[in-house]
Amino acid sequence: MHANDLADLELTPAAMQNMGDFVLRHVVDHLASIAEQPVSGDLDTAEQCRALRESVPEMGTAFEPLVERLFSECIPRTHNTASPGFLAYVPSGGVFPSALADLIASASNRYTGVWQAAPALVQLEANALDWLRDWMQFPATTRGVFTTGGSAANFGGIVCARERHLGADIRRGTMYVSSQVHHSVTKSARLAGVMADRVRAIGIDSAFRMRVDELAHAIARDRREGLQPFLVVSSAGTTNTGAVDPLSEIADLACAEGLWHHIDGAYGASFHLCPELRPLLAGLPRADSLTLDPHKGMFLPYGTGALLVADGSVLKAAHSATGSYMPQDHNQPDLYDPHQFGPDLSRAFPGLRVWLTLKFYGAARYRAALLEKRALALEACERVAAIPHLVIDAAPQLSLFAFHVAWPGSTLAEQNTVTRELLERVMRRAKVMLSGFETDGRFIARVCILSHRTRRDRVETCIEHVREETDALVRSYR
Repeated sequence: MHANDLADLELTPAAMQNMGDFVLRHVVDHLASIAEQPVSGDLDTAEQCRALRESVPEMGTAFEPLVERLFSECIPRTHNTASPGFLAYVPSGGVFPSALADLIASASNRYTGVWQAAPALVQLEANALDWLRDWMQFPATTRGVFTTGGSAANFGGIVCARERHLGADIRRGTMYVSSQVHHSVTKSARLAGVMADRVRAIGIDSAFRMRVDELAHAIARDRREGLQPFLVVSSAGTTNTGAVDPLSEIADLACAEGLWHHIDGAYGASFHLCPELRPLLAGLPRADSLTLDPHKGMFLPYGTGALLVADGSVLKAAHSATGSYMPQDHNQPDLYDPHQFGPDLSRAFPGLRVWLTLKFYGAARYRAALLEKRALALEACERVAAIPHLVIDAAPQLSLFAFHVAWPGSTLAEQNTVTRELLERVMRRAKVMLSGFETDGRFIARVCILSHRTRRDRVETCIEHVREETDALVRSYR
């Protein structure tokens, strides 16, 4: 091959068509069979991972074998998070139109960091953010930004609170979280300069919700000690139990005390799309900032998070920057400029997957899907509670519930062992994957129903497998 040929990276239209057709066939075949695929692949593959290590190839390889290898060797050896039986963590469904949106965004490769470079495309992203704003009933002053996920959105919310209330005097600031808070919040606090000794973990009630009385006492104690309370982070659906903190009461206290109130709604805020379910999230629209994960409750691919800030000027003040090489256009204040509201200048185009998917399905189908998931969770919890030797620890506030195994005369250690074994046995049957967590020495199993692919038939399978394996395990221990 001549040097000029080596430098030419373009492909002919026919070659691109063939490559695209080849990939699309594999993707469609994969999705068509996803319900029959094991929900958890072969994960004991440390040696395989080591065997995959390789140096960069000097010359290229045929395209088709590379794709074949991905679908035959690599993708099956994963948790099948797109499966209808993946009830372990809060899932990410990945609806098909969003994948096509990513193809369009990557292939057209337009720069959307600055609105002047792609005005119409940036406006589509702004539209999608406005839809989220309206669904959350945030004020017209709201501005937002799409992020890589809830972790980045939580970080953005903490930075806004820090900039509004602390400025350069970060060390005096104290923030407050539930003992059930997602670990990304405490990690984000550290990255924002708020060290661990300034983060207060507030206790929970019997429903795993933050105790507002303890929060008030902690704020008062810090004030007496000369510190500056500035932020409380509540949860609209915790990872462990799906608990929704008392958002209205926390909003009242934050307002009275002059604190920023950030809500981590990565899991649960999506249910606010449904007017019927908004009472479950009462107080959410009063937050100063809100984390959303459209890759959870809106069934989009991983990497789709969002941050909304009620006073958009705070979000802009925290991120606004420019240089002599940047466009200098200050005459369009009503137009959204992504790089002025987030940390990225060069960025992907996440708004397209939200815009295209919502335009294709429409809001009504999203509301119907979310209502179905909650109804399935309520029914499943009721039926699991009726299974002998199963104890419900957390009923579904949204679409997640938690339980453990117990029988007369059993010790806590035995209950923990059997509950863990129950999850293993259910997973080995390859149709359903559950997960668990430990709190106060007790291991608790959980079921989270949120994938768009999870319908009644798979929930029936889950209940059947849990019932059968629980009965077998308890009989073997008694």
